[in-house]
Amino acid sequence: MSEDTFHKSFPPYRSSIDEEYMSEGQVAHFRDILYDLKQELSDTATHPGEAAIEAAHPALSPKPDTAFDTRERRLVENVDLALSRIDAGEYGYCDYCGLEIGLKRLETRPTIILCIDCKTIEDMRERRVAR
Repeated sequence: MSEDTFHKSFPPYRSSIDEEYMSEGQVAHFRDILYDLKQELSDTATHPGEAAIEAAHPALSPKPDTAFDTRERRLVENVDLALSRIDAGEYGYCDYCGLEIGLKRLETRPTIILCIDCKTIEDMRERRVAR
């Protein structure tokens, strides 16, 4: 499961014109998204569906996908981190520059910790190092 596809079922947050960034309503909206994402990940882990049936029969059981497991584990960790950032009053603000990440960006990826500018700079640095 991808974080990008899960929370698409949530309607976008509609803020009022004079609403302050990360108001109680916004924080509650993102907390709900994150808790539901965490629950969905938990349900996937405890009720794997067809994978459990295939695993019950060794001939049908594929090799374990450790990359998938790692992604799932990392997503759960990121959700927990986002929830702790909400509790600390830091959610929605860039880890590098401290500016607002933006509601639309958080709607797209609720566990994101960098604003678009800082993420772009980080990506450029990573590409430069990779050369």
